[in-house]
Amino acid sequence: MEPTIAVEELEGKSPDIKNSRESNKLLSVIDQRFEEVLIVAGFLTFIILINLQVINRYVLPFVDIANITTWTEEISRYLFIFVSFLGASLAIRKGESIQVNFLLDRMSAGLRNSINIANTIFMVYFSYIMIRYGYDLITFQLETHQSSPALAMPMAVPYSAVPIGFTLILIRLVQKFIKDTKGIHLKDGVLGAVIAMVIIAPAILMPDHKITLALFGYFILFILIGMPIAFSLGVSTLATVLATDAIPIDFFPQTAFTSIDNFPIMAIPFFIAAGIIMGGGNIIRKLLKLSDELIGYLPGGLALVAIATSMFFSAISGSGPATVAAIGTILIPAMIKQGYSASFSTAIVATSGSIGVIIPPSNPMVIYGVVSQESISKLFIAGILPGILTGFALMIVTYFISKKKGWRGENTKFDMKRMLSAAWDAKLALLVPVIILGGIYGGYMTPTEAAAVAAAYGLIVGFFIYKDLNLKSLYQCLSKAGVTSAIIILLIVMASIFGRLITLERVAETVAQFVLSLSDNKIVILLLLNAFLLLVGLVMEALAAIVIVTPILLPMALAIGVDPIHFGLIMIFNLAIGFVTPPVGVNLFVAASTAKVKIEEVIKGNSVLLVTMLVVLALVTYIPDISLWLVGFMK
Repeated sequence: MEPTIAVEELEGKSPDIKNSRESNKLLSVIDQRFEEVLIVAGFLTFIILINLQVINRYVLPFVDIANITTWTEEISRYLFIFVSFLGASLAIRKGESIQVNFLLDRMSAGLRNSINIANTIFMVYFSYIMIRYGYDLITFQLETHQSSPALAMPMAVPYSAVPIGFTLILIRLVQKFIKDTKGIHLKDGVLGAVIAMVIIAPAILMPDHKITLALFGYFILFILIGMPIAFSLGVSTLATVLATDAIPIDFFPQTAFTSIDNFPIMAIPFFIAAGIIMGGGNIIRKLLKLSDELIGYLPGGLALVAIATSMFFSAISGSGPATVAAIGTILIPAMIKQGYSASFSTAIVATSGSIGVIIPPSNPMVIYGVVSQESISKLFIAGILPGILTGFALMIVTYFISKKKGWRGENTKFDMKRMLSAAWDAKLALLVPVIILGGIYGGYMTPTEAAAVAAAYGLIVGFFIYKDLNLKSLYQCLSKAGVTSAIIILLIVMASIFGRLITLERVAETVAQFVLSLSDNKIVILLLLNAFLLLVGLVMEALAAIVIVTPILLPMALAIGVDPIHFGLIMIFNLAIGFVTPPVGVNLFVAASTAKVKIEEVIKGNSVLLVTMLVVLALVTYIPDISLWLVGFMK
């Protein structure tokens, strides 16, 4: 009887076991896909809404769909804020962030684990503060009955993005903490807690008036110990505020919302989505084919094709690393196969990819425009000539290097018929910059609307014409775009919080006075600015650098009579060079990983190209008309 009872017991329990497994599987799917599904749905919604706004304006101007321009923009902005915080949570789960690791990577595994634990403690506490005071902000909105202008929606709804977003961020931080601490020694964990207490001790003991010292001291410290730069900005500001009571803490969640409740910022996720969608399919291949027919017959044909295609694709993606990834996957192996050295092949793709942030549209230009409150349209048009000049300068140098080395393409002469055929075949790709720039400068669309139209155009071409896009790849593209853009948006949020103390302490004026005390010569000051920005580009990612240093350096540039649009190009060009200089050169690492080449080899092949970039930088700096000539034609 006993065996029978045992079997009956097992049979009785088996449905429970099965249900438990199904529940665990469902929870696992939710854990893995929760943010992704909402991000993709959000992206599709605001791409559709902004395109409806444009369509209603020009295609159906006689139909006013319930004041569509107002309510579509309002819904899109609020959805964008939710999606941004969801993307930040997903980025933490995926371990993606902008941070400086060169010091952390040189530490022992035990010490690195301890410092990561300390960083997590600070980030968790910061998230808790944002949740706590974010909830208070929602309560205030409900008590005061504030509503949105277009839809009369209670403002508590959009403001809830902050506490909800940081709740998810906190959960992902805790999950990552549990995962990272599995198997580490107890002493490393204890040391991490001790490091956190040692770091925060000065904030408790520091005099109230040492605001600037605390702010920048903590910021530099957190960057050096590998905390993501966005959190370095936020946590350093929080530590300073706790030590000095410089501003109310409830300012933090309010700024987290208002700093990105901004329609122009939405151009960033749209351009990123457009670049990702069009960078992995037939569009990039057709651009490569056209470039090959145009200049592939010259010495260094494929290398010249890499530069030319980078210039074409720059007018689509707005991103240096995206340009390198799209082009390098195809061209680097082909160049090596044709006899080019692996180091030069990788270096030329990495360097030409930096044109992606100079030729419009450009994500760094959007960020600079938002931070400096300058016209993004003017910044875009100002980047055209510097971008073209950079491309041609790299081509000339590459031509002579290749001629000396004997590197030639497969085609030996130019064929007009083949070129025209390739141009016709690439017509849909060539239309993208026409749509974006023509829409903006023709006065038909704002940069954000043009970016949304470009994203929709990429979807239509990929799904219905080239058919290299399906539902699965669309999901992956938009999920990736959500994470990439969220990392940038979180940086803007934290920089806005950080910037409040910079403004309060008049840091920009102090720096300007110091530099101007060294020299009143404009040429010398511009040289010092370039040297400083090149150094910043060595150790900090471009987008992070723009949001941090623009409020500090722009007043100085204005004081010596530099046009703010011209200064924006100077800054972005300097930081573009940072894409191909170690230790943070993103393009170098993307290209090196694509080619499976050591980073040291890429740097060796990049030396002459880097000098070329510096020469063009000097021209852009000291000849303002290179940037401002086309701007002068704008109304």
